[in-house]
Amino acid sequence: MTLKLCNNTIRVCGILLLLLCLGCKKEKIVTITPQIIPVPFHQELEDGVFVLNKETVLRYDDDLEGTAKYLETYLKKGLGVSLQISKEAEKNSIILEKDDTMVNEEAYRLFISKKNIKIQSSTEKGAFYAIQTLRQLLPECFEDSSCIEKEFTIKALTVLDAPRFSYRGMHLDVGRHFFSVTEIKKYIEMLAMLKMNTFHWHLTEDQGWRIEIKKYPRLTEIGGYREETLVGHYNDQPHQFDGEVYGGFYTQEEVKEIVAFATSRNITIIPEIEMPGHSQAAIAAYPELGCSGEGIKVATKWGVFDEVYCPNQRTFAFLEDVLDEIVGLFPGKYIHIGGDEAPKTKWKSCDHCQQLIKEKGLKDEHGLQSYFIARMEKYINNKGKQIIGWDEILEGGLAPNATVMFWRGTDGAIKAAKEGHDLILSPTSNCYFDYYQSDNEDEPLAIGGFLPLEKVYSFNPIPKGMNATEEKHVLGAQGNVWTEYMPTYEKVEYMAFPRAIALSEVVWTVDENKDYGDFVSRLAHFHNRLDALDVNYANHLYEVNGELKNENEQLLYSLETLMDDKTIRYTLDGNDPVNSSELYDKPISVDRSINIKAAVFDNSKIEGKVFAQKLNYHKAVGAKVMLNVAPHKAYSAGGKEALINSVNGSNNRFGDKEWLGFWGDDLEVMIDLGKPIEIEKVSTRFFEANGQWIYVPEKVEISLLNEKKEYVLKKTSVSPMFQKDSELTIQVVQNYGGEKARYIKLTIKKYGLIPDGLQGSGNQAWTFIDEIVVE
Repeated sequence: MTLKLCNNTIRVCGILLLLLCLGCKKEKIVTITPQIIPVPFHQELEDGVFVLNKETVLRYDDDLEGTAKYLETYLKKGLGVSLQISKEAEKNSIILEKDDTMVNEEAYRLFISKKNIKIQSSTEKGAFYAIQTLRQLLPECFEDSSCIEKEFTIKALTVLDAPRFSYRGMHLDVGRHFFSVTEIKKYIEMLAMLKMNTFHWHLTEDQGWRIEIKKYPRLTEIGGYREETLVGHYNDQPHQFDGEVYGGFYTQEEVKEIVAFATSRNITIIPEIEMPGHSQAAIAAYPELGCSGEGIKVATKWGVFDEVYCPNQRTFAFLEDVLDEIVGLFPGKYIHIGGDEAPKTKWKSCDHCQQLIKEKGLKDEHGLQSYFIARMEKYINNKGKQIIGWDEILEGGLAPNATVMFWRGTDGAIKAAKEGHDLILSPTSNCYFDYYQSDNEDEPLAIGGFLPLEKVYSFNPIPKGMNATEEKHVLGAQGNVWTEYMPTYEKVEYMAFPRAIALSEVVWTVDENKDYGDFVSRLAHFHNRLDALDVNYANHLYEVNGELKNENEQLLYSLETLMDDKTIRYTLDGNDPVNSSELYDKPISVDRSINIKAAVFDNSKIEGKVFAQKLNYHKAVGAKVMLNVAPHKAYSAGGKEALINSVNGSNNRFGDKEWLGFWGDDLEVMIDLGKPIEIEKVSTRFFEANGQWIYVPEKVEISLLNEKKEYVLKKTSVSPMFQKDSELTIQVVQNYGGEKARYIKLTIKKYGLIPDGLQGSGNQAWTFIDEIVVE
């Protein structure tokens, strides 16, 4: 690599930005430590400062003219005037130089000295990313043209930078909810500032077809609108609807406008045209595309539907016509064809489909989907494009040239890489920004799950166990924004940011330079820029987090906040803390049930929301617990001890530290109480959210054993006997009337395969288990 970057282990240096107002007294100078996101590969302080003012001139090589014009427009927002263009200036100048020795087209060098600012790159992409770094060295008033003074001093420094991954993406679903051209551009602008380079535009869904296809006008005339929309959560029963027609679509002229804007921001747009599933809106417009040919309506609720494209010549001709128009609108090399969540119910009962399976020598309906995808891939390849598909396209055999986007986990990634296929990692566990991002019960409605900022930041797109050859097939990672519960663009911003900001550092910055505490400090500063850009971001930096630990057989509950310069005050009686409440300075000893409330204080003022946690102390707390199988790595944050730590999981989100998730395994839990004790009751809870593939077990057996592990008493519950505990949780309770036992054994029979016609059909159901309470 020609770009000579310094050793990866060098710690990122601090950089000082001095904002010097023309005519201000010296003591009024404001000193700011800029917090660049994503953090560069290397940055180093130099001597001196550069003064940016109205007399500064701009010089650039012809090949970088587009980026230079972008910089000129941006600086005008702060300076109030356009910089003069000079072909020879050296002093008080900003210089953009093309350097063909830099092999990586996205790499750049940024040199700030007393004399000038110099940007070097081999392409406009690299120069553009250098400007995004420079942008964060300027005050936030440049973002909204609110600068009062017109002279700014920037501390001299050197930045050498290049991205870790070539694919750095964010997704947006406009099928469930539709967003305007202006809003799409704002989204793209944010991605560009974060040095993301790909916008995955999810354009077709069961609930709406959002792009004009001139040959098939009914796609938008009928498929672009639904009669009404589900109100509340999918899991709420009975379903209720708003009774209002909803829809919208992008004309091809609007698509061209958005593509041109994205190109100017070095963002490639990947359009997604779903097939064979998630196609109910298209079939509503043209019923002959379905297996039955019967008229249906555009979907009005969320989930997965049986209506999928029928793999006949009429359907393939339709899709080829659609793709002809799509290919002409999007210059990037990829077309995303979906391939996920395609129920096989209709195909199983379709004479044509069954005959096709026999004719082609296919094994089953999964093989038929593989045939479908492979046929469309060949057509797309002949158009000079490549396909991307969700990881379901692995089922029945992978299309030969496909890039695979892994969302259900990373377990199949190594196998796909061994077969020579490029991969993009986008697992639900780390990259689904429609999940809840805070423990707070008053968070806006979300689909479920729990994905806090730190879990996004901790993501490594390279799956464990890959060798160096296989790693080369990992192009990068992507954050997904599914919009079932995002009816407005403001809600999209709230769910996407700052998690997309964390992801930007995951895909740009080498692991050696990443540090979550440092990132949080930079993010707090970055909030000012988001405010100037009028971004409705979620701010959870001032929340309190708690954790129970067993240290030397003593239970201790610790509290922490991301902000090191703030204090925490707490109570143990369930009352909100005040300025005179106990100051947290060491972990809290736990030997009884308590109701903790805590908050971050800045002097005497509460910052953020009050944290609340009830600890239900019981006879198994602190005991030893053993499992026959480890929880899935994506849902194991609390470890096996989470099952007996006195802390209940959330009633409405399953991804926190307390719920343990198991995928496709029967579960056996053994609790060793240390000695025989009297047991009155044993209870536990299971999460039930069928829309997220989470089902209660088929059977739960709770047994008491003596010191020789001989059965004392065994009681079994089957799913019809389970008790509803909350909207999304089921409780299993067994009474034992004071029977003595040392061991408690839970044998949990999994639900099994999800039935046809339901979301995730054909896949193993998840089992999520909460605290096991022994009384």
